[in-house]
Amino acid sequence: MGFADWIANVIGKINGFVWGPIMLLLIVGTGLVLTLRLKGIQFTHLGYALSLALFPRKSAEAGNSKEADGDISHFQALMIALAATIGTGNIVGVSTAIILGGPGAAFWMWITALVGMATKYSEAVLAVHFRTTDDKGMMVGGPMYYIEKGLGWKWLAVLFAIFGTVASFGIGNMSQGNSVATSLEAMVGVPTWITGIILMLFVGLVILGGVKSIARVSSLVVPIMAVFYLIGGLVIIFTHLDLIPGAFKVIFDSAFNLEAGFGALVGVTIRYGVARGVFSNEAGLGSAPIAAAAAKTDHACRQGLVSMTGTFLDTIVVCTVTALTVVMAGLYQGATSDQASSMTGASFTELLPGDWGGLFVTFALIFFAFSTILGWSYYGEKCLYYLGGARGRFIYRIVFTLFVYVGCTMKLGLAWDISDTFNGLMAIPNLIGLLALSGVVAAQTKDFLKLRAQEKMQGK
Repeated sequence: MGFADWIANVIGKINGFVWGPIMLLLIVGTGLVLTLRLKGIQFTHLGYALSLALFPRKSAEAGNSKEADGDISHFQALMIALAATIGTGNIVGVSTAIILGGPGAAFWMWITALVGMATKYSEAVLAVHFRTTDDKGMMVGGPMYYIEKGLGWKWLAVLFAIFGTVASFGIGNMSQGNSVATSLEAMVGVPTWITGIILMLFVGLVILGGVKSIARVSSLVVPIMAVFYLIGGLVIIFTHLDLIPGAFKVIFDSAFNLEAGFGALVGVTIRYGVARGVFSNEAGLGSAPIAAAAAKTDHACRQGLVSMTGTFLDTIVVCTVTALTVVMAGLYQGATSDQASSMTGASFTELLPGDWGGLFVTFALIFFAFSTILGWSYYGEKCLYYLGGARGRFIYRIVFTLFVYVGCTMKLGLAWDISDTFNGLMAIPNLIGLLALSGVVAAQTKDFLKLRAQEKMQGK
C-alpha cells in the first residue's frame, strides 16, 4: 500500500466515524430542537425573510430607531454565504449522494435543509449578537466568538477555529477545484494542471482584496450563476412533466426502503443524504454566520432571517433541480462515485435537446466552484484570525490560493473524504454551542417579534 493509499484509507475511516449515527442525530436533532423552541420560525417568517434578502429596503438595514452596525449589506452577506454554499455540492454532491445512497438521499437532503433553516437562523443571530471588531475596525463574529463570549468555553472555540481553518482547504477549496478540473478534462480534454493554474490565478486576484472585494464579486456572480443554472433545470422539468411523478415516487420509495435493512437505510441512504445536504447548505457547520456577522443590521434576528433563506435557496430550490434531473435521466444506476462529476452533465445532455447539456453543467460548475472558493477563503481567514490575529492573514491567502492547484490535480474520492471529515469536526463544537445558547436565540427572537408587530402596525 502506497502512502497516498494509506492516507486515503485513514481519512476514510475517520470520515466513517465522524459521519456516524451520533453526528446524524446531532445535526438533525439540533435543527429539530431549535425549530420547536423557535416555533417554526423558518416556516412562519419565510416570506418576510425572502423579501429582506432579495428586495432590500431601508428599514431592513437601518431599522426604526437606531443605526445599523456592520461592514456589508444584508444582500452582500447573503451572497458571500451563498457563494460558499451554492457550489459543487449542488451538482457533484447531489449526484454523489444519489449514486452512493440511492435516490432517497435527496429526500434526506430536504429534511436536513428544512430543520437546518432554524439552525442557520440561530447561527446568524448569535453571530451578530456576540460580534466584535478586528484590528482594522471590521466586524468579526461566528461560532468561535459566540462560544467564547456566550459560554466562556475558550477551548471549544479554539477547536472550532482550528477545524474551520483546515476545513476551508477541503470543502471550500480542493473539492471545488477538483470537480471543475475533472469535469473540464472529461468534457473538453483540458488537462487538470492547466485548469489548476488558471483557477488559482483568478482566485488569488479576488481574495487578496479582502472581504469587500469578495462581496462585490459574489454579489455579481452568485445571482447570475444561480439563475442560469435554474433556467436550464426548469427547461428540463417543464419539458418532461410526465417524468416528475415517477421521479418523486422513486425518491420517496428509496428514502424509506426498509427492505435493504434498517442499518443500510441509516448507514447509507440517510448518511449520504445528511452529509451531502450539510456539505451543500452548510447548516450547522458554523460557516455562514462568519459572513452574517459582518452585515449591516439593526437587529440580530433580521440578519438571522436573511441567512436562513440561503439554506432554502441552496437545497430546496437548486439541489432539487439537480436531484430531479439525475433521477429522471436514470444514469445513476450502476454508476460509481468517480463518475459523479460527470453524472449531472450527462443527465442534462440526456434530457435537454441537442448535445450541449454537459457543457452547460460544466460552465455552471466553474462559476459555482469559483464563488465557493471565494466565500470559504473568507471563512478560513476569519478562523485563522481568531487563533493568531492578523499576522498570518497574507500568508493564509497565498497558501489558500496555492491549494486550489493541489485540489485540481488530486484524486476525487480523497478530496471529498477530506471535505466530509473536517465538515463534521467543525460542526461538533458549533452544534454544542447552538444548543447551549438556544435560550439567547429564543430571547432575541421574542424581542424581534415584538418589534415586527410594531412595524406591521406602522405599515412597514
